[in-house]
Amino acid sequence: MTSPRPIRFFHQGQLQSVSGLPPTTTVLQYLREHARCAGTKEGCAEGDCGACTVLVGELDADGKAVDLRNVNACIQFLPMLDGKALLTVEDLGGSTDLNPVQQALVDCHGSQCGFCTPGFAMTMQAIYERHQACGTRPDRQALADDLSGNLCRCTGYRPILDAGERMFDAPARTIAHAPIVDALRVLAEDPPLHYEALSRAGSPQRAFAPRSIDEFAALRESMPQARIVAGATDVGLWVNKQQRELGDVILTGRVEGLRRIDTVTAQEGTTLRIGAAVTLEDAWSALTAHVPALRELWLRFASPPVRHAGTLGGNIANGSPIGDGAPALIALGARIVLRRGATQRTLPLDAFYLDYMKNALEPGEFVEAIEVPTPPPGTRLRGYKLAKRYDSDISAVCAVLSLRLEDGVVRDARFAFGGMAAIVKRAAKAEAAVNGRAWDEAASIAAAAALREDFKPMTDLRASASYRERTAANLIRRFWLETRANAPISAESTSVWQAVNLQRSVA
Repeated sequence: MTSPRPIRFFHQGQLQSVSGLPPTTTVLQYLREHARCAGTKEGCAEGDCGACTVLVGELDADGKAVDLRNVNACIQFLPMLDGKALLTVEDLGGSTDLNPVQQALVDCHGSQCGFCTPGFAMTMQAIYERHQACGTRPDRQALADDLSGNLCRCTGYRPILDAGERMFDAPARTIAHAPIVDALRVLAEDPPLHYEALSRAGSPQRAFAPRSIDEFAALRESMPQARIVAGATDVGLWVNKQQRELGDVILTGRVEGLRRIDTVTAQEGTTLRIGAAVTLEDAWSALTAHVPALRELWLRFASPPVRHAGTLGGNIANGSPIGDGAPALIALGARIVLRRGATQRTLPLDAFYLDYMKNALEPGEFVEAIEVPTPPPGTRLRGYKLAKRYDSDISAVCAVLSLRLEDGVVRDARFAFGGMAAIVKRAAKAEAAVNGRAWDEAASIAAAAALREDFKPMTDLRASASYRERTAANLIRRFWLETRANAPISAESTSVWQAVNLQRSVA
């Protein structure tokens, strides 16, 4: 175990060294209360509104450039910044020297009360930096997707999207990356973080950020009661909203062995191995490259700032019955790799969940990776999400439906549902209703009817039990319509969003 040291990161053109603050101090609290950078605003304090959006930078894989991503400062803990760069709205430009993003927002009247504007500006800066680096330019829909984590209550999104297009018309002017790269290289020489301070309640609290997977495993085994924190997109709410004490925390974000995505080819096929600390954005990008039918589910999974911070391993270990990651992975036949010390074990993901918020992890054990086999030939798969909002909302029902056909006969059906039970689970009766028979309308009707035996959903603020029962059955019907042998309908033709875009284009 290394000796305690301050938290070190790059901010406002220089290396910052912070000590004495509770380990669960959020980046937003640090900015507003200690760094006196009040441009970043506090809105929801739970990662929904985007008013607190900042950019966090890390060196890319080659160590030669900076990867800048927009995240919510309100649910990022200060130790998570160690070794990284933090950019806020104060870094964009002054009132007499606006940069292209700021100038476009002014020219297009993209601000009224202005409370949300710093967050929009930071997300737009991330978009601007990414596309300038690639020599590309986003279309309006891509801008809307990237801005889905930022909410505006008074201006409306049309002028903001106008500004997103306008900012590329001005002469290119990106953030100076060289000083950030130099600073990050200096920070990389620091030993792994071991930070000690008093908690918010006044008790001793420690934060650790090991860098090798062996160090992480040994630390976890010796501290089984410590809280593992990945992206804090869920744990951050425990602190902000529930005022919970976390005790000692072990961070996954600097463990290189947990941040890898590997493609493993064996005799039985190709498997995607996703480390537990891979961000949701990168994990879903890799998944959709193998299974393009999951793309819409990816775009609707939380928001870009949440996906840039949260991890697939954290989403799976969390075990929420309304999470969107588990249905997709279970339908794909994923396996979860667990580790304690030097010992590994592998389980089918659907065997990992035991009951509401209970899983198969043993004391001192952690999620190391998720292994996702590539769907075999003949597989039909679709992912569906029902929620009150299209973007950035929690599912009422999430269904990922998969089956493998041989000569028109179903050989392996995997119907995974979230929001229908205390855990994400497969619809065993519905699967049995179609396995071994022709994939026709009668089979889809039988599967939909069997769902009544698989699930007894509850009524809550997101949906009633009857709504969940009816729509889940309708999704099986839709799945058949999109995958039937004769005249299957396209997924686009059943999308309300696509229909709205079509009407706009005609108008």
